[in-house]
Amino acid sequence: MAHTNQLPPGWDEERVRRVIAHYESQTDQQAIAEDGAAFKSGRRTVVEVPAELMPVIRGLLQLLPPAAKPKTPKSAGRSSRAKSLEAK
Repeated sequence: MAHTNQLPPGWDEERVRRVIAHYESQTDQQAIAEDGAAFKSGRRTVVEVPAELMPVIRGLLQLLPPAAKPKTPKSAGRSSRAKSLEAK
């Protein structure tokens, strides 16, 4: 059976290639700066959990009523460089 990749709405192969090129061409310092910028907004947090718990956590998040889910812009917390790349 052939595997068909499914891309999110608004994405195409060219966009995927641009994103890959962006991250493959970054220096370590640029990557660190971009990651740091993503956490400066204070609207997000990171919690380390065992990978095997992720399906359970995703399932619990799906149980939240729509009003309880955060309504943030798609590009919130991303660096301006990442935002400009997404816009292309």
